Amino acid sequence: MTTKVYMNINQQKELLQAVRAYLAHKLRDEDFPELSKDPFYKKELGLFVTLHMHGDLRGCIGYIQGFKPLKHALFEMAEAAAFQDHRFLPLVESELDDIEIEISILSELSEVENYHDIVIGVDGVLLKQGRNQAVFLPQVAPEQGWDLETTLKHLCRKAGLSPNAYKDRKTSFEVFQADVFSE
Repeated sequence: MTTKVYMNINQQKELLQAVRAYLAHKLRDEDFPELSKDPFYKKELGLFVTLHMHGDLRGCIGYIQGFKPLKHALFEMAEAAAFQDHRFLPLVESELDDIEIEISILSELSEVENYHDIVIGVDGVLLKQGRNQAVFLPQVAPEQGWDLETTLKHLCRKAGLSPNAYKDRKTSFEVFQADVFSE
């Protein structure tokens, strides 16, 4: 079973402010933000940066597993969500004040034997079958109003599989929890 990562409110605020300042740095040539020396930022954790505009998704990219310190991954994923999410045009300066930033800090992945063990609204899900894979953060299904079966069908489509591929014995699942916070 995975364990949730708990961040305090000051860390959450600092990371959100750093992402906004970093995007201002990229779009308006403002100063590069500096994070405090908090030892938590040296941890190698999975991380997603999600941008919303007027309630709609505007970009979301991240690392499902940590392999570099959070203090570096944060800025990389902020830049990727704003400028490299292939589903959207790159963020422009006129949009900066209208975006809402959300950050998800992920726990370690944990394999589940049966997809019925996945808890919607608590678990993020990584679905794998052969070379195909897709992930949903824990907040995706509740935001969409999906139950478990609907979530897994959408996850299969996202992975390039048939909607019922989640029932196939060749399909595996890993879950994680996340600290999710936004402006």
